Amino acid sequence: MALQIVHHPDYDAGFAVNHRFPMSKYPLLMAALRARGLAVPEALSMPEPAPAAWLKLAHAADYVDQVLACEVPARIEREIGFPVGQRVSLRAQLATAGTVLAARLALKHGIACNAAGGSHHARRAQGAGFCTFNDVAVASLALLLERAVENILIVDLDVHQGDGTADILKDEPRAFTFSMHGERNYPARKIASDLDVALPDGTGDAAYLDRLGAILPELSASGRWDIAFYNAGVDVHAEDRLGRLSLTDDGLRARDKAVIGHFRARGIPLCGVIGGGYSTDVPALAQRHAILFEVAAGFA
Repeated sequence: MALQIVHHPDYDAGFAVNHRFPMSKYPLLMAALRARGLAVPEALSMPEPAPAAWLKLAHAADYVDQVLACEVPARIEREIGFPVGQRVSLRAQLATAGTVLAARLALKHGIACNAAGGSHHARRAQGAGFCTFNDVAVASLALLLERAVENILIVDLDVHQGDGTADILKDEPRAFTFSMHGERNYPARKIASDLDVALPDGTGDAAYLDRLGAILPELSASGRWDIAFYNAGVDVHAEDRLGRLSLTDDGLRARDKAVIGHFRARGIPLCGVIGGGYSTDVPALAQRHAILFEVAAGFA
């Protein structure tokens, strides 16, 4: 069976090519997936913009209203890292709905991936760190509200700590947040997840995979998970300009195989999101993001 992939052309909000956030990686990722024969029409889905009611499950109502009206205060826009105009607002709504849709597809098919998502710095009160809405937190709370699931595990392997997800879900006992990230990286003030593992600068493939391999059995044994969300950020790569860790392409592939294989072997549905990746060589960055989909396709 083909891997279920959620995408939308408006995941690309059209930033300048020299912007710190490499927005053009989204269409380049889809081109890479088509070149690999993974983006087949019968397994592609496109989301509609997330309704405000979903967004307000995770975020303060006034902040959601500000984003939808494109009236976000300048101080919050500075924390996000870009102005929230019409295209950015639409992109945030679509990417969030894309993760909700991918989660539903994962529950149906066992595995699915959103070709965006992983905006884990958006907190309950506001966005931050290139993240407008927290798609995984919204999807988690939407599934719980619908009673589609009872217990959720979030495995966040982006190089940056998942502070926003931890903030939003800290009082939700049915969702367990795990973040493995660079110890000395953004954010400077972290918000505790249910489990945090901080890695020193320069951590490479062997040490990273050893640490992850020891933790995965603990995670799967700590609850009866109805779904796992996997943030497969590629900013752990040695060539990422914001990462400070030293994984290779082979390390990324081994990481994704370890996570996806672990949960699928136990019959736990898995929803993948792409998370962070920052490089001036955006085509190479898109190829790194494509690794998640290549590996996931092997478990579809």
